[in-house]
Amino acid sequence: MMEQSLRERAMRHFSIQALCDQMGGEPQKRWIEFLRASSLSMGIYHLSAGEADKQKPHSEDEVYYVISGSASFRAGDQRERVQAGSVIFVEKQADHRFVDIETDLTLLVFFAPPEGSLTDQHHVPETRL
Repeated sequence: MMEQSLRERAMRHFSIQALCDQMGGEPQKRWIEFLRASSLSMGIYHLSAGEADKQKPHSEDEVYYVISGSASFRAGDQRERVQAGSVIFVEKQADHRFVDIETDLTLLVFFAPPEGSLTDQHHVPETRL
């Protein structure tokens, strides 16, 4: 019994589809954090086609995995086309955003360390509410 209990705490399982479904009926809901651990946090970020991405630089390194959709991604003076399957790394404090969002964009986002942990207090940026 004890062995099973330890395993349950060592691992958590998530369904991307179930997480996306949680956001489905709420157009104003762009961000949902679903995991926060000592060394990283993860969430789903959604932007609709044509929408402006108003996020600001973060105090932590960040990785985006494009689940679906297509757009361009701008960081500093670099710009790349991204689509389902693309992976993007952004250094902390880098000015970045998705632009020219052609089709609804859904992203799996990783922060290391956890989002907001290198600032005075954890907060969800207003652009991710």
